[in-house]
Amino acid sequence: MPSTTDRNSRQTDSRVGPENEFAVRIRNVTKEFTGGAVRALNDITLDVPTGQRLVLMGLSGSGKSTTLRLINALAEPTRGEVEVLGQNPSGLSSRELRQFRRQIGFVFQHFNLVGRASALENVLVGALGGLRGPRYGIMTYPDSLRREALRQLERVGLADKAFQRASTLSGGQQQRVGIARALLQRPKIVLADEPVASLDPESSRQIMDLLFEVCDQDGLTVICNLHQMEIALGWADRMVGLRSGEIILDRDARTLTPEDVSEIYAQAQPQAAS
Repeated sequence: MPSTTDRNSRQTDSRVGPENEFAVRIRNVTKEFTGGAVRALNDITLDVPTGQRLVLMGLSGSGKSTTLRLINALAEPTRGEVEVLGQNPSGLSSRELRQFRRQIGFVFQHFNLVGRASALENVLVGALGGLRGPRYGIMTYPDSLRREALRQLERVGLADKAFQRASTLSGGQQQRVGIARALLQRPKIVLADEPVASLDPESSRQIMDLLFEVCDQDGLTVICNLHQMEIALGWADRMVGLRSGEIILDRDARTLTPEDVSEIYAQAQPQAAS
């Protein structure tokens, strides 16, 4: 898989969509909770070109996960506007919202697999948004979906584990199943919320290599929350740093040093009393 040097030598602009199209546009968005007592985001503006690999970094509570939830329409802005794939999810009907979310794959920190189900059935769950009625067991899914699910498992290196219970897989293998599940949706955007936080360093590198490689192959936009500086610098096209709900850094990742990234995690200094 590509190394940091390989990534830095590529022309990352080649993945950006035609005529500078944007997968996500966030305009002056503020997000508050508990009646305004908690402000998770404070007037942020962020454009994400189609095909870009964007990493969000920041301390816990800086607004990273809230940003992903706004993109996936799991939350609505208190003020401002979010546009994803040319649509404002706040104005969609329930049916339109289901169709909208099918275009956005999600990779979770804790995998979110059904432990008693096989790897293959967990991947097939990614297709439920486009099917009518519940499904019970692998054979209740169409043949074409079963073949596609097996193909996605093969892409993530787990074809031989297709019929193994998810609970018996290692953490890294479970996250591979999670990636295959997201890809089965045939999304245009993949969101990943701390996808390697539960893994050891070597598994973390392998999973991030895999995630970005398969998304590159499919021309997908990736927006990923990370804390691992080395991984972020090695793979991101662009890095956005958040602190206390505000963007404090937005740069081409190829121009950043570890010292630059460390500044994201520096605690804001209290202002002196006047």
